[in-house]
Amino acid sequence: MITEIASLTIDPANAGEFEAAVSKASAVLRQAAGCRSMELTRVTEDPAQYRLIVQWDRVEDHMVVFRESDLFGQWRALAGPYFVAPPKVEHIESVGRYF
Repeated sequence: MITEIASLTIDPANAGEFEAAVSKASAVLRQAAGCRSMELTRVTEDPAQYRLIVQWDRVEDHMVVFRESDLFGQWRALAGPYFVAPPKVEHIESVGRYF
């Protein structure tokens, strides 16, 4: 399992609309091959910063299969208008869970 963490910057004045758009866009991600879960979090210290956390079976499911599909365009059409900077995306893999 691979976890995508996307750092998203938005205008805090649009937070409600952005969160509603991501909620709607969750139906798009739910259809993506290899996508297992999706969560949106907000950085407590900086209300302009969000983290989108998505579980994928493989990096390729995100970076190739999803990104090259029509679903990616649908996702970006819903959430993308709220981004004030390009998202920063990382993929992480658990190497140990201790608690």
